[in-house]
Amino acid sequence: MVLGCRIYDDFKRPDKELVEKFASFPVANIDDCYDRYFAMRYPLRLMSNTKRLVGVAYTVKVPQGDNLMLNKAMDLAKPGDVLIVDAGGFDTRAIFGEIIVSYCKKRGIKGIVVDGAIRDSDAINEMTDFSVYAKGVAPDGPYHNGPGMIGTAVCCAGQVVFPGDIIVGDADGVIAIRPDDALEVIAKAEAIGEKERALLKGIDEEGVYPRPWVDKRLTELGCI
Repeated sequence: MVLGCRIYDDFKRPDKELVEKFASFPVANIDDCYDRYFAMRYPLRLMSNTKRLVGVAYTVKVPQGDNLMLNKAMDLAKPGDVLIVDAGGFDTRAIFGEIIVSYCKKRGIKGIVVDGAIRDSDAINEMTDFSVYAKGVAPDGPYHNGPGMIGTAVCCAGQVVFPGDIIVGDADGVIAIRPDDALEVIAKAEAIGEKERALLKGIDEEGVYPRPWVDKRLTELGCI
């Protein structure tokens, strides 16, 4: 067996009810819960017309410009999974296009996040019920030579993702939540949401936006 070619398909998925609790939280607010540095990094961006992604990470690692293991992973993934593809950030050869997306959608997979390029971008952009995030677009298609890994920790857009992580995506980007952190993140995200709603109400009704920390910090810096 090639050392760089492994398939691990027995990881534990979090309860569906727990995953669905993240459906209403913006990625930005979840990232705030993680001290604002856990979201996947630009230039990863939303390529489809779907504004919300919530599911479970099914991780794939492929060589640059090759999608052999992605083809295997999409047969093994379960409904509700999100394919997280570590393609090394290589953006001059597409890892997948419309056909793979259509097949994954039919199988109940929620989306694909690839640290690499896609093609058939016009067709993918029109999709309203399947999320695709990618680094860029390239017309050149992938090779199918392998090797690759399924079900291991991967690095996607600068962040480590483990199989079974809870994946949340919106128009801002994508973030992975460890299931052991989920309840704490939910509580913090709810509190952030309540605070933001109060601030927006104050701006709308009274025209005020209290930020005492601004003058406090400027005083510490000796500016005022």
